[in-house]
Amino acid sequence: MKEKAYTDSLAQVLHSGGSDSGKAVAGFLLSDYWRTKDTSRSRAYLLQGRQLANAYPYLKALYYFYEGQYYFNTDMARAAQSYKEAQTALMTFRTPAAWQNLAASWFNYGLMLRNEKGDSFLMDMLLNKVIPLSERCGYPEKLAHYYVQLGTLLMNNAQFNKAEFYNQKAIDLLKDRFPASTTLLFAYLSATSTFIYDSRNEEAKKCLDKAKEILTPFPESINYPDYYYNEGLYFSGINRFEQALVSLDKGIALAEQYHQAPLLQILTFRKYTIFLEKKDYKKAKQLLVGLVKNGNMMAEANNRRTLYAELARTNEYLGDMTEAYHWSAKYGQLSDSLHGIQLKEKIAGLETRFRNSENQKEIARLQEEKARITLSASNSRLFNWLLGITCLLLLVSAVFSWAFIRNQKKLQQLKVTRAMLEGEERERKRIAEDLHDGLGGMLSSVKINLSGWVAGQPGSPHDQGLQKIIDQLDGSVGELRRIARNMMPETLLKFGLETALKDLCEFYMREGLHIEYQSFNIHDSIPLPWQINIYRIVQEVLSNAIRHADATNIILQCSQNEPVFFITIEDNGKGFDPSEQGNNNGLGLLNVKSRVDYMKGKMMISSATGEGTVINIELSTYADQ
Repeated sequence: MKEKAYTDSLAQVLHSGGSDSGKAVAGFLLSDYWRTKDTSRSRAYLLQGRQLANAYPYLKALYYFYEGQYYFNTDMARAAQSYKEAQTALMTFRTPAAWQNLAASWFNYGLMLRNEKGDSFLMDMLLNKVIPLSERCGYPEKLAHYYVQLGTLLMNNAQFNKAEFYNQKAIDLLKDRFPASTTLLFAYLSATSTFIYDSRNEEAKKCLDKAKEILTPFPESINYPDYYYNEGLYFSGINRFEQALVSLDKGIALAEQYHQAPLLQILTFRKYTIFLEKKDYKKAKQLLVGLVKNGNMMAEANNRRTLYAELARTNEYLGDMTEAYHWSAKYGQLSDSLHGIQLKEKIAGLETRFRNSENQKEIARLQEEKARITLSASNSRLFNWLLGITCLLLLVSAVFSWAFIRNQKKLQQLKVTRAMLEGEERERKRIAEDLHDGLGGMLSSVKINLSGWVAGQPGSPHDQGLQKIIDQLDGSVGELRRIARNMMPETLLKFGLETALKDLCEFYMREGLHIEYQSFNIHDSIPLPWQINIYRIVQEVLSNAIRHADATNIILQCSQNEPVFFITIEDNGKGFDPSEQGNNNGLGLLNVKSRVDYMKGKMMISSATGEGTVINIELSTYADQ
């Protein structure tokens, strides 16, 4: 809820000298923030983000989601199309961030079609697509957000017990880990509304107070109109109408200030219901007429019908029967129109059934004739079928034989690869131990003995030649330990894969080279040979980026979603053409490809000369050993 600090930090990223990928994400987030406040600024940030995302396939896919966000409040059809494109593009990526944005695309697509297909369509979308994807990602705030949305839908359909269940799931998920979360705020507000509609005002007040605690430190929050709506709802529920009007007026003023048009209409309609309760029909009518003139609620047919019915009722209370008749007639026409559409659909269905019935007699006659013709040719066809089945069986047998031979050849290749890799690692370990324990120990002893001898000789400690020899011995010991470390990382054996990868990144970093390492959900249960393979793959791709690409900024992301391990490495180096066989990266990438194939994985490379490189790798952590 710290909106200014949030936008300032994003603007700083966008105008910094960082990577284009980080700038593109900042542009998308700024576009999303400004879409309800300043559409021209939102559009400018969206286009800027799109331009910066051109070299990054995932960010190019993500653009369609934020394009849908931009059109969310102004063009529902265009927004739905953008979300649909986002779903298609994001399905090819298997990372927690991609799954989370895919879930958001499904949810917002459902919102765009809600008026057309109803609440049940959106509930089905939440239960069968959005929430399962979000649970898979491990982001509790996003998951809680969808629980709240489902709870609100259930409340609107008078399923209060189910609504309470999902609101409470969201609250339990966030109240300890994210006590100042905006999502937690909306969970409390949704629970407030649910309890009020279920006539449980004391429980509603507790949730309303919890929401107020979250909002109080942020007096300029754009979420105050939602809070004041629920506060007004609570006061009207306990028949304290004057206080309810005060709360709603505060919400209306802020909704106008923040350009929250849909919420402004809801607040105004709630204020109308209070004037109706107070029997102040004149003010109630003024509010309804304003809603009709404003047009936002008039966009949807069911909302128009509600407004017409309420205007007819209010004018009847005022004794203006002419006006009451006028609005009643409009209500009737709209109801007839909606009913007429349904009636036409029913008539069309009946006509189709009638035509089908008339056609059945002709169809029966033609079928009898066809049966006679079919019978005369059945023997010939039976022979042809038997001949065809025999040929097919022979073909299937040949295909299975070919597949079996190919599979056996592939298994043999995997066994050879496994033997080579395991032999290589054993030899690496033996040489590393010999270097570290044998030659390393000998060099260290020589250095200690020489230093002791020098200390005992008068004038020797100041002999520059001797000191240079001692320094060279120091450097030799350090270089030997570096070589031993590369051959078999001791950190991996002692502390596991995640710590070893972090240590590897820190080892490579130097002045002029920054490596950002991000890890998600890496398990200690991965078999050691597999951990070593993953370490070697990361070591090789990092080495390529540093030695051949002249990169100054590298982002390494490693994550695990059982049973798949994901590696993504992105650098800002000079790039290369992956189709060229003679480039300097060839041998290193062949080694990586060999290990990836051994772990039944996939590797995708996105690079072009002068545009950096992105490598995505998926590995199976439970391949046959």
